[in-house]
Amino acid sequence: MWEVSHREGRHSLSMFAVVLQTPLLYSASEMSHACLSLRTFIVFILLNAHCRLAGESKTLTPELLWELGRVGGAAVASDDSSIAYTVRRYDLGENKGKSSLFVRRLDQGEVKEMVSDWPSIGEIQYAASPFGERIYFVGNRGLNDDEAAQVWSLNPVDGGLLQVTDIEDGVAHLKVSPTGDHLAFTREVKMDRAVTEVYEDLPKADARIIDSLMFRHWDAWHDFKYTHLHIAPLGEDGRAGEPVDLMEGLRANCPVPPFNGSEQYNWSPDGQEIAYTAKLVESWAESTDSDIYLVNVSEPTRRENISDGMEGYDNNPVYSQDGQFLAFHSMERPSFESDRNRIMVYHRTRRTIAEATRGLDQTVHGATWSPDADRLYFSSETKGTNQIFQLDRNGGGVKAVTKGRFNWSLMDVFSDGKRALVSYMNMERPTELALLDLESGEVTKVTDVNGEHYQSLELPEVKARWINTTDGKSMHAWVIYPPHFDPEKTWPLLTYCQGGPQGQIGQWFSYRWNFHLMAAQGYVVVAPNRRGLPGFGREWNDQISGDWGGQAMKDLLSATDALLAERYIDPDRTGAVGASFGGYSVYWLMGHHQDRFKTMIAHCGVFNLESMYGSTEELFFVNWDLGGPYWKNEAVQADYDRFSPHRYVGNWKTPLLVIHGQKDFRVPVTQGIEAFTAAQVNRVPSRFLYFPNEGHWVLSPQNGVLWHRVFFEWLDRYCQPERE
Repeated sequence: MWEVSHREGRHSLSMFAVVLQTPLLYSASEMSHACLSLRTFIVFILLNAHCRLAGESKTLTPELLWELGRVGGAAVASDDSSIAYTVRRYDLGENKGKSSLFVRRLDQGEVKEMVSDWPSIGEIQYAASPFGERIYFVGNRGLNDDEAAQVWSLNPVDGGLLQVTDIEDGVAHLKVSPTGDHLAFTREVKMDRAVTEVYEDLPKADARIIDSLMFRHWDAWHDFKYTHLHIAPLGEDGRAGEPVDLMEGLRANCPVPPFNGSEQYNWSPDGQEIAYTAKLVESWAESTDSDIYLVNVSEPTRRENISDGMEGYDNNPVYSQDGQFLAFHSMERPSFESDRNRIMVYHRTRRTIAEATRGLDQTVHGATWSPDADRLYFSSETKGTNQIFQLDRNGGGVKAVTKGRFNWSLMDVFSDGKRALVSYMNMERPTELALLDLESGEVTKVTDVNGEHYQSLELPEVKARWINTTDGKSMHAWVIYPPHFDPEKTWPLLTYCQGGPQGQIGQWFSYRWNFHLMAAQGYVVVAPNRRGLPGFGREWNDQISGDWGGQAMKDLLSATDALLAERYIDPDRTGAVGASFGGYSVYWLMGHHQDRFKTMIAHCGVFNLESMYGSTEELFFVNWDLGGPYWKNEAVQADYDRFSPHRYVGNWKTPLLVIHGQKDFRVPVTQGIEAFTAAQVNRVPSRFLYFPNEGHWVLSPQNGVLWHRVFFEWLDRYCQPERE
């Protein structure tokens, strides 16, 4: 038997089947005239078989995952006639990605690629310029290795490009003023000195002198610089003038790291004022107290803190178009990074603040004003999805605008106030763009970036399920079934343990924890929205804090047991997988799962709570969720002992794959090393996949494919699906 084997479906063909069933790319007469040898003939047969199979349906693979285009930023023209958006694509062989910018005419459906294959393109915006409306963006052309990202303006009609800034070390987080006469952007400002600058006679000294915490964050060491918000005038030639630092002298950042972007500041409609987010506290590592500052562009050294006394996260200010109001996000409880996110509205004339979301048992994201300032739109988690909601500023209540099994995000509201540009995704497909009718909820697709791939791609089936918990509650879970799932057969089960610990399992399409990909390899996946995850009320969300090894772990086992009760699940082929707090969950379950699982995989997981506290960076997180440092008092020490997975290593016997990155400073790599050492000393079958140049996430294409290959190879050792 001749076998054709490849990742796209793992097809096997007998020689007999190939000869009788495969249509040839070359005729028999052509092969005869070429006097092909039998060996060459077989090569042709196999080539034809591969081509035929490639044209048929296929399943998602790690390699194909990196071929998918990733939709980025998007914006709407001022006359609502066009949208601009970016798409990033990766080259696995080159191990890097490139971005392109497209413009689509909404009335004609015509799409033009205006900027092609740049190493980076950031946020994009339609804005007025001395030459009419232009598309502004921050980008790097990649002409040389040390080229910095600059501001560019693009003529959306003829594609003409103008470099607007020429600033050493580059810029980021661009926004053009509504009046079109100024730019706002961020740039890095060096304020601290390295050792070699303090001791100039020791130019080869290789050390750091550290006097305070937050000397490293997520995946990077403090580089002696701070991200400051700047403005610069736009000249008649369309180029930027000398920039002015709006945060001069402040050892603070806007946006506040690590994840946020240009949504952390905004222009007033008259272009005279900027509201921005900054965190001006002494103990940066122990506090979430960020605030909203107002600065008049004519007096950049004067700033007003309008959220003073509000000690949680306050961020993302946005002005109403009439200039009367400023909305911003706010969390009430200090140091709780996953508190309910509210919308606060600041009346600029009265100088008063009121909560617009009072009584709403949800957390909000992306607050956006309607053009008439009567309504606010936002997205929020709800029952395993993210939906867009409308809030009446005058107390008319909240209603959902979108529906369906998607994660929706609001990108921009049209000037007529009737439509919005939105993005959407689900577990099967990555982000695309659509137009949303804000009254009817009707959706019209705008992009189909990956349509060609999905024409022949076999999709999994995703179902919602409600599961009884040990304390009498009902828990939502997603169950993802392989393509061509047959309930009369038996299938291996993966229990997915979510990270966070507060982060809903919604309809996201991940490039690491991809449920579509897992199901495509032949696994049934159960992904429970266990205790601690948003979208099911604040009580459910808050219960995880101080109870890491408690009810949330029981919830994971309840979901596992519910699926094990199904006759189509093989109890001898079960695994548990997860990252971050999900990795903690795996390590915890290693000592408590009572033989439910045959193998486990933990990525960047917390193993030892005491050593985690002493080596992580954002201490406000562990102070809230674990009750403070382990030496605080006997009760806190008892919880550390009770909930730390390393205390239960004596029970470990399940094969374990540990994955960790050297540059993970949130959950330091020593956590993974400790877990792997414990498994090895206990003679537990185990493997350590170590990435010296990755952090909490795996971001490079080839490392991403390697991650998935090792992940599935390990699972297949113990839970091998029955593949045709």
